[in-house]
Amino acid sequence: MPIEQKYKTANWEWIDVTAPTEEDLRFLHERYYINHLLLEDTIDPNHLPKYEEVDQVKFFLTRESTDLERRNLNSISDISSKLGIFLLPKLIITTHRVKSKSINEVFEELKKDNPENISRDRLALRLALKVMKTFDDESQTLLEVMDAMENEIFLKNTNQTNQIRRLYKLKRKSGLNTRILNISGEWISKFKNLELEEVEVMDLLDKQKDVIADFDHVNAQTVNLISMFLALSDQKANQVMKLLAIYSVYFLPITFIAGIYGMNFDNMPELHHKHGYFYTLGLMLLIVVCTFIYTRRKKW
Repeated sequence: MPIEQKYKTANWEWIDVTAPTEEDLRFLHERYYINHLLLEDTIDPNHLPKYEEVDQVKFFLTRESTDLERRNLNSISDISSKLGIFLLPKLIITTHRVKSKSINEVFEELKKDNPENISRDRLALRLALKVMKTFDDESQTLLEVMDAMENEIFLKNTNQTNQIRRLYKLKRKSGLNTRILNISGEWISKFKNLELEEVEVMDLLDKQKDVIADFDHVNAQTVNLISMFLALSDQKANQVMKLLAIYSVYFLPITFIAGIYGMNFDNMPELHHKHGYFYTLGLMLLIVVCTFIYTRRKKW
């Protein structure tokens, strides 16, 4: 059964629900009198982060970054998963559809600490900080990927066709993460209403701002990298066109001469000249030499 009692002290109890079904939601509604609309939000995969308070239930719907690699990055569910936190008198209930890294880390910390010294609201704050940490880890990963791609493009001089796709994927990831973090400001600010010290809540707010700044930096650097990559590709294309133009300058006049003497007319005196063939080759060579000298003086 996905409903599990994680921890219980004299002051509070922690219940965790993994991949809740309709039956589980009905049980939570009947047992703890949680509004069924709040419970339904926990199973909507694309629901945005929010905060709601109904009667004595405080509901934080958060999203944490996931390590899942999705081919398409179309929505926030492709890079994150929901973590619902219900705060009731002397009770905290967490819900999530997939295995939660934040839940596991907080649970391991509780086994080392003394839970009696931790209040229900501080446990919720720990979970919120772990959620922010998942985004912090993701931003550092994206920064490392971006540095590696920049090294490949400029130092290794690679021109792979999938490079622009990797850059777009990086930009898409940073943009979606920034969107989630900006929307998360609503539920983060509501921690001020809990029984916590102001400095503790400020740590959470500062963490959010820091991670947003990191993703903004990744997004800006990725845009610059895309522009530089396209400019570098255009430069390489221009070098190819320049080389073709040089060959055209040399071969166009001598091809013109060859074309004239390739015409089938009877009255062409040069065709019967004893040394006409050698004179024509000499003229072609002279044109090539003159063209070379002219381009060198013009520094083309």
